[in-house]
Amino acid sequence: MKADKNNPDISLYDPSIHGDRDYHVQVYFIDLSQAYMKYIRWQWHTEFEVIIVNHGEADVLADEKMIHLTPGQGLFINQNVLHAIHPSGESRNCTLYSLVFHPDFLFGYNNTILSTKYLAPVISSQELKTFLLDEHNPLQEKLLDCVNDVIATNAMKAYGYELTTKTRLFQFWGLLIEMIAPSDFEATASPPIPSLDEMRIKDAIRYVEQNYASPITLDILADSIHVSKSECCRCFKRILKLTPIEYVMRFRIFSAAKLLHSNDPATHSISDLAFAVGFNSVSYFNKVFKQYLHQTPTEYKKAIKKDPNQNFESFILMR
Repeated sequence: MKADKNNPDISLYDPSIHGDRDYHVQVYFIDLSQAYMKYIRWQWHTEFEVIIVNHGEADVLADEKMIHLTPGQGLFINQNVLHAIHPSGESRNCTLYSLVFHPDFLFGYNNTILSTKYLAPVISSQELKTFLLDEHNPLQEKLLDCVNDVIATNAMKAYGYELTTKTRLFQFWGLLIEMIAPSDFEATASPPIPSLDEMRIKDAIRYVEQNYASPITLDILADSIHVSKSECCRCFKRILKLTPIEYVMRFRIFSAAKLLHSNDPATHSISDLAFAVGFNSVSYFNKVFKQYLHQTPTEYKKAIKKDPNQNFESFILMR
């Protein structure tokens, strides 16, 4: 996947358009070894996503569980499902394809009989918040074939590829709804209600994104989502597999790396950079930065000056 160097950071709630409004489809090739911290951080978006592992193994954290994927396996991720992707296995190297498409590309921008009958049941299905695709299952193999065809079609971009993509995605959708119980077809267009933990974590994530430069303690973060400190820790552990403070530190280092790449005025001195991302101790900032990026901020800054593209892919979220 080619990173967008003009807009390197994608919010955890991703409002950006993958593709464009006329062709709301995008295919990404992702090398997790080149991703910032070697994983895709927590996010959710209004598009559907299908991930297929190309090489290595991956663990997808989503819907309060971990799904292990091996080469050739895929995972369907429904709208607004909080998820993250980590490399797995002994080598810890993993490449994968991500197909992202919006339901409007298939069903239009207004409610129609088709969207009520065939889109709403998938959006509202608890069983399809995530769905494993394995080539050893005949029906799932057909689903994987559709996705692989879309990936290949969008790589070649021969004349008419948009029509071919829409055809194959409709075939994918038809196969997908075959797996839903008949009673689910009477579902309304209302999306599934997220778990209380997931709602709290999304609120906490938004709070950190908006306030990371200010002091954030466990007390403050717990208060922001109206729970006790112990319950806040349990929510983070259940959903993100991190402590609240570990998450805050990761986000602050991500923000520092972004500022370094953009040559923001705050990066003219390391002390200014540390304070800009919420650290009140330069030495502690240096320690945490090196813990995550295996370089001090000064070393990282020099590497960028030597070759602006050298570390870009190592820091960016590959989306």
